[in-house]
Amino acid sequence: MQADLFDGSRDNIINMQLFRSHVYHMQPDRGSAETDTIRGISWTPLPENLDTAETLKQFSSERVWRAGRVLYSALLEHAPALIRDRKHHLKTYRQCSSGRELVDWLIKLSTSVQSRSQAVGVLQVLLDEGVLVHVKQELNFQDRDTQFYRFPEEEFGVEPAANEKEREEELQEALLLLIQMGPDALLTMILRKPPNQRTAEELEVIFEELLHIKAVAHLSSSVRRELAAVLVFESHAKAGTVLFSQGDKGTSWYIIWKGSVNVVTHGKGLVTTLHEGDDFGQLALVNDAPRAATIILREDCCHFLRVDKQDFIHILKDVEANTVRLEEHGKVVLVLEKSPRGGPANQGASGNSHKYTVMSGTPEKILEHLLECVRLDSGCSDLTDTCMTDFLRTHKVFMPTSLLCPALLHHYHAEPSEGSELEKAAYSLNKKQKILRLVGQWVSLYGALLKEDPIAMDFLERLTEGVQSDSRLTSMLREQLQDHRKTRISESSYQTSSPAQALNHLNWFTNLEERLGSCQPIRAQDKVLQKYFRPDHTFVSLMLPVNVSVQEAMSSLVNPGGNQVLVKMNSSGDKLQLKLDATAVHTALGLNERLFICTADQVDKLTPLKEQLGPEVGTTDSLEQMSSKDLAGQLSDYDWELFSCVHQVELVYYIFGQHKFRGATTANLQRFMRRFNEVQYWVATEMCLCSELGRRAQLLRKFIKIASILKEQKNLNSFFAVMFGLGNSAVRRLALTWERLPNKTKRIHSAYERLMDPSLNHRAYRLAFSKLSPPSIPFIPLLLKDMTFIHEGNETHLHSLVNFEKMRMVAKTVKIVENCRSQPYISTSPQKSRSDRLSAESAAVRISACSEQSLSLRSPLGIQLYVQNLRVIDNQRTLTQLSRTLEP
Repeated sequence: MQADLFDGSRDNIINMQLFRSHVYHMQPDRGSAETDTIRGISWTPLPENLDTAETLKQFSSERVWRAGRVLYSALLEHAPALIRDRKHHLKTYRQCSSGRELVDWLIKLSTSVQSRSQAVGVLQVLLDEGVLVHVKQELNFQDRDTQFYRFPEEEFGVEPAANEKEREEELQEALLLLIQMGPDALLTMILRKPPNQRTAEELEVIFEELLHIKAVAHLSSSVRRELAAVLVFESHAKAGTVLFSQGDKGTSWYIIWKGSVNVVTHGKGLVTTLHEGDDFGQLALVNDAPRAATIILREDCCHFLRVDKQDFIHILKDVEANTVRLEEHGKVVLVLEKSPRGGPANQGASGNSHKYTVMSGTPEKILEHLLECVRLDSGCSDLTDTCMTDFLRTHKVFMPTSLLCPALLHHYHAEPSEGSELEKAAYSLNKKQKILRLVGQWVSLYGALLKEDPIAMDFLERLTEGVQSDSRLTSMLREQLQDHRKTRISESSYQTSSPAQALNHLNWFTNLEERLGSCQPIRAQDKVLQKYFRPDHTFVSLMLPVNVSVQEAMSSLVNPGGNQVLVKMNSSGDKLQLKLDATAVHTALGLNERLFICTADQVDKLTPLKEQLGPEVGTTDSLEQMSSKDLAGQLSDYDWELFSCVHQVELVYYIFGQHKFRGATTANLQRFMRRFNEVQYWVATEMCLCSELGRRAQLLRKFIKIASILKEQKNLNSFFAVMFGLGNSAVRRLALTWERLPNKTKRIHSAYERLMDPSLNHRAYRLAFSKLSPPSIPFIPLLLKDMTFIHEGNETHLHSLVNFEKMRMVAKTVKIVENCRSQPYISTSPQKSRSDRLSAESAAVRISACSEQSLSLRSPLGIQLYVQNLRVIDNQRTLTQLSRTLEP
């Protein structure tokens, strides 16, 4: 949708895409109807036509009531004096407790409740469900002595007595549930407040939430902050309620917070259904026209975020009033947004009271503006959160090195045309110092990848020659390289070049680390062993570049002019004929996928290899000899090595399309994503291949324990993989096995499932992850989903200008990876020396000639070899058949 806005300095009209709807699609990896995927990541979504909302709400409400009963019993047992008659303003309130006393009691009751706001969130959950009731029926819980609440004892009475251990376990489980639900309840409470009564902290909470709502994901930070200040919470209880009718006057813009609505028009009936995160109603506000459709609630208890017309128009006017456009030759070349200095992100400034943030522009003008904003009086680390690093993380999208390097050289050698000789010299020196600061940050971010770029290397060589002619610049660059090296050492356990080398030579790459692990990054020009199978299952092995094209690979395999094709096939027998111009197909293979070369008429006759089908016998005997802690430790060690190999720019290549970047590779990211699938199918495979019920129950308990340890180790990627494996339909249906779990283990598993709850855009996970300190491994599939959402919901170019606000959002997501690796990883496995690691590497290479039984399964090396060479069944049909054999 386009809103016509007037430029404050001119009379002409410009079109600005401010408020518009977006549709986010998860594209399937292949033509299978069984699962949706994020390019290599398998998901098991609910069918579109299955409406489970009411069932889930009822289940959630029942759990809250059970938790409320347990909490009420604990209150009667430990602090019965809190429930008594209260007098306030000459009125008596029978058998109730004050809000402040309830908060104090919760904090003393359990160390899990760590703050008053957390306790308020717990009590707000109970208030929302009617388990706790305000004496005057107010909806928001207040931490005050003069606000009184009571439990409806007549509705659930007192919990039956149990032994002390069981009561304690039930209490901790109840608190865990309520603590996890608390943030959502607090947010709803904040939204229910009138906008003029929200505190600065509460506005920040709303702003953070808006970052994950697709209806406003494309808006600038300043616009989202304005929205946070005016949003009104609106709730409707019954399905079938008409929110507004076609032809009504437009008075508000709506965002669906919870629930769904049907869009109905005269003559056509039901046009579409809108769900959580969608928006509607803005068109009538912008055009000042009647409503174009009728909106009807599709389900009970729908919540909306509403922006009234007056606020909507005010925000539009503010956007235009704070927009500055720079023109050259009658064309806009740079669009800046003015905002008060001291905001969340000081990204370049002008003047004393305002800063100017780049919104869009030509690549050259964006670079020119950013160079002007570089501050030489700040340390290297001060650039981390600036617009400069956002530019460097994403420049390959809109300004490849073939354009960036000549532009930097032009700025470096440019001389001012006005001023005295002294002023010209000072300006020139200042500009060169800024360029050196930028280039130093660029090299630090991209590292060895620049060594593979001849244009970048030629530029660095020419820049170094220019620097060496000026002692002031030489001294600055040496100091800068030393600062970068110190930063690297503090953030990494890897070895770097000696400090003497960094000081005595102007080598841009002296601060790069030398990896010691067995897993090395895959570079675009590396040659890797690639297998190509024939229809009879014989194969040809070739050493070919990672980015080799299908056409180049086939020219090495067959004579030109033949009727040969290259086919990718998975374990289910699904086949995909590859195009001749496709590249890097070998490193992009999914789990248990192989490449086959055959004639066109042989494609339909191809069958999967035996190795693709996975193992026929499980490894329960081996797993029983390995401790859960050692297994989780080795999983995290290997994951960390794979994660460390992924360069942050690979995420940008992956989302925008690797084929758009010359010489780029996403092989390390693909390998890490494939590992996620491998771990989740490993769990499902072992469960479905364990034939004895008792041992299978113990194995299930072991996997839950492994998930618990992975979570403690902050390896959330493998934590989710293990949990997804346990959530596989073939495992979930093993009712007899799940029944044998101890109650405590069942409660732990239920708590972890709540952490995986996808509602409100995975809010439970995001809150948990935000509290983790580095080093940690994030849930990569969700990170890629966020980036895909940003990419598909925002144009890369607006009116022929680079949409730099989009680049900023992409860079912010990429930075999560950098932050996770900002501290050295310390292995929890038994410590090994460098020679031990090299020995393990050699042993891994010789795995085919090494019997697993020849190594102690309890030894670190034995567990390491097991973890790094998992064999799995990834055919869901096969897993289901095995599961039905175990428990018909």
